[in-house]
Amino acid sequence: MINTMLVSDLVRYAAVAEPDKPALVFDDTVTTFGELHARVNRLANGLLDLARPGDRVAILAENLPEYIDAYYGVPRAGMALTFLNYRLHPREIHAIIDNAGAEVLIVEPQYLDKLEEAGATGGLRQILLTGDKPAGGGDSRVVLLSDVVGQADPGVPSVEVGDDDLAWLIYTSGTTGLPKGVMLSHRNLISAVANSVMAWERGVDTLTLMPWPLCHVAGYGVLVNHANKRPLVLMRGYEPEAFLSAIQHHRITDCSVAPTMLSMLLRHPRIDEFDVSSVRRIGYGAAAMPIEVLRQGMAKFPNARFFTGFGMTELGGNVLYQSADAHLRALDGHPDLLASVGRAMPLGAVRVVDDQMNDTADDEVGELVIRAPQVTMGYWRNPEATAEAFSGDWFHSGDLARRDPEGNFYIVDRKKDMILTGGENVYSREVEEIIYRHPSVAEAAVVGEPDEMWGEIIVAVVQLKEGATGDPEGIVALCRDNLAGYKKPRKVVFVDEMPRNAAGKILKRELRRQVVGDGAPGS
Repeated sequence: MINTMLVSDLVRYAAVAEPDKPALVFDDTVTTFGELHARVNRLANGLLDLARPGDRVAILAENLPEYIDAYYGVPRAGMALTFLNYRLHPREIHAIIDNAGAEVLIVEPQYLDKLEEAGATGGLRQILLTGDKPAGGGDSRVVLLSDVVGQADPGVPSVEVGDDDLAWLIYTSGTTGLPKGVMLSHRNLISAVANSVMAWERGVDTLTLMPWPLCHVAGYGVLVNHANKRPLVLMRGYEPEAFLSAIQHHRITDCSVAPTMLSMLLRHPRIDEFDVSSVRRIGYGAAAMPIEVLRQGMAKFPNARFFTGFGMTELGGNVLYQSADAHLRALDGHPDLLASVGRAMPLGAVRVVDDQMNDTADDEVGELVIRAPQVTMGYWRNPEATAEAFSGDWFHSGDLARRDPEGNFYIVDRKKDMILTGGENVYSREVEEIIYRHPSVAEAAVVGEPDEMWGEIIVAVVQLKEGATGDPEGIVALCRDNLAGYKKPRKVVFVDEMPRNAAGKILKRELRRQVVGDGAPGS
């Protein structure tokens, strides 16, 4: 259909305009837009020989060029790319494959044996193995992905696909419960990309570094780059020294990170040995950025303009954007802006509402709700969760936020992470920001522990900097000196490592399970 805009058209249009321009760099191998378009078509045509439009094609792999082929090629076949987080337990992956009803699995060899041991491959029609090693084990369903793609037609597939068809099926990280399958149509994804293309700052002759796991919705940044006909360097996975080395080697101009990535980078002992002067723009998101970490990052990358936004899997990308100019204004006498996730982007409406869906007053806390063409079609095979999320005809983010008189939004907490102690609401992020000021603290998270007298008490969970000594009394004192008394932690628990999802977001549900009932008492 000539008037339909599909996810794969982002590559198709770039291939028509600039076929010889680099689209992707991986391990110093360069793929042009023309080559990427042909690979996308081959994958789509190859899949149409194995499955039917409407089927789900799951992918389990770390970052590879084949993953980006699948971003575009699976939806172009009229099928839904189903993202599997390689950090999950095989039993968890099995549950997602089963819930999605996936017919085909694209998988890296190192994950296949674990899936087979967990019985996760029984319902699959076809298993496509990345790499060039012949499939073993005698399972006739297992073939090389390269063989399927190599024998397929590089021409545009003849199958008709609509922009309201399901393109990506991404399961939420399960920070508060069991994962839900978020359905994103071609229209949702193109709208998310268009919103970012309109809002994000862009430079000339840019080269973007992509360190995010492609199984995370942050991978939509790949689509944004290709919509702008800009190349990107794909990392196999995030590792601080490899990140710094890639910046120096490729003369990277643009990158984006999660707060945890930046924190790890700043603590790396060799950070000053690398030339990072080429970096002009650094975006961050996916979790709350501690202000102290942001200040240190801005000092370490003096040539870079920092920007941020707010998004989630259900939005296919960002709907709020805080510009680099706002960050500079923050350093020039308006420090509160460093805590803001910005203003509403052009293609959507964002509100802060109370429980009756009334707009809250300026700086009053309520729930963030969104209406935009990029908002998910709903949750896969979960009408109850869909109805709950869309009550009042707006999408409910589950995030508590406030809006200042200038229209800047501030995320205060997840609704389910708010702590009610002695009848008072305590927002965990407010306490965490103070704890991050302690010189021994590398990472901090605040959770509630049930208590007979107070309802809940505040527990601070802390990961120390390398070589630092735990100082629970000092952490509690720091909070007491900067916050109302009821907001200070009553326990401080030290952990070797925080539990995280694929994007580095701390999983508070796991923290509660691990630490509630343990820890050193505060004072």
